[in-house]
Formats: sequence, structure tokens, C-alpha cells
Amino acid sequence: MTGAWATSLGPAEWQAVRLSLQVGLVATLASLPLGVLVAYALARWSFPGKQVLNGIVHLPLILPPVVTGYLLLVFFGRRGPAGQFLDQWFGIVLSFRWTGAALAAAIMAFPLMVRAIRLAVEAVDPKLEQAASTLGANPVMVFLTVTFPLILPGVIAGAILAFAKAIGEFGATITFVSNIPGQTQTLPSAIYAFLQVPGGEGAAARLVMISIAIAMTALLLSEYVARRVARRVSGA
Repeated sequence: MTGAWATSLGPAEWQAVRLSLQVGLVATLASLPLGVLVAYALARWSFPGKQVLNGIVHLPLILPPVVTGYLLLVFFGRRGPAGQFLDQWFGIVLSFRWTGAALAAAIMAFPLMVRAIRLAVEAVDPKLEQAASTLGANPVMVFLTVTFPLILPGVIAGAILAFAKAIGEFGATITFVSNIPGQTQTLPSAIYAFLQVPGGEGAAARLVMISIAIAMTALLLSEYVARRVARRVSGA
């Protein structure tokens, strides 16, 4: 049924699907290195402000998405401190651009990514890392050769879940980059827009089915890949 509906998508609907996939992919790949670092720091390191960092990371889960979008607009808009700096020095404009949608989606999905990776790090026996250190490996090599292979299932699961969350982000995105067809109109924004016009229910329903299919595929793929990688790492 979903396949039949997908073939009947119009140009505007396909644009929303393609842009959502693009935003989700960029948001996930751009935030993944930082997500691994933050997750490892929260799981293994003790430092002043650790609880503050943990709170900031998880704040997007608690705040209304519109508040997050407003804060992004204040800081990364053309008149915001970060927005002015990026525009003047690098020519990068985020507000009302698809790149801004990727930033908003990355921030909203970041807590899910960090949580999954942090749980994977905490499941690794610290004695394994200590043993590698006693054999002369520096902290970077310990992480790359011991820790990272063991947490890889969690990293993959976190990345896929973040990708699914990024695709479905609506509140922060529409507040920060608006709802411009072909430029910032992602799947949720397109669904909302179609529901506001007479006769748009059919297009909205088709996009809802596409959204459900993408989300379910991401969840199933996350479980499958994580299990495959876990078996390979354990040598089973």
C-alpha cells in the first residue's frame, strides 16, 4: 500500500521526502563524532560541570521544540552572535536555509544518540581498557582498538535512531527555518502545510505513510545492524 502511494507522490511531496532524507543524513553524520565524544565523557570522565553538561545535552528532550527553535533563531539568525560570525567570516547562513533545518534536527536528535552510545560505553568493562593501558597503549589507541569496537553496536543504533528523529523533527525546524517549499519544507512541515489547504488531505495522508515507513525501517534496521555487529565483535 505504501509503495503504491509513494508512486503517486507529486513534485512537492517528493521534494519534501528528499529534503527530509538530506537533512536527516547531514544532521546525523555531522553530530556523530561529537555524540561519541560527549557520550564517552559522560560515561567515563569525572570533571567539574559534568552534571551541567548532562543537563544541557538532554535539555532538548524536555523543552518545547518551539523554544529550542526560538533559541536557535536568536543565536544563529542573521542578527544573532553566532549567525553574524558565520555569515561574516565564512559566508554561512543557517536561518531559513536547509542547513539550518539540519542544525535544528541534529540538536533535537542529539540526546537520543548520546544516550544510546553512553549506555554502550557503560556496558564495557573498564578493566579491558586498563589492561590495554598497562600494555603501553595511549588513551587514543585504547579507545580505537578496545572501546570503539565494543561500543560500535550502540553507535550504530544511536545514529539510526537520531536519523529517524531528525527526519521527524517539526517544532524547532519550522520555528528556525520556516516552511519554505523546496528549501526548508521537510516531511512534517509538508504534512502540516497540506492539512491547511482544502483538498490537501490526500497528500498529507501519503506523506504520513511515508513517514511511518521510514521510521519503522530505521527502528528495524537499528536492531538488525546492532545485533549483527555485536555478534561479529563477540566472535559468535
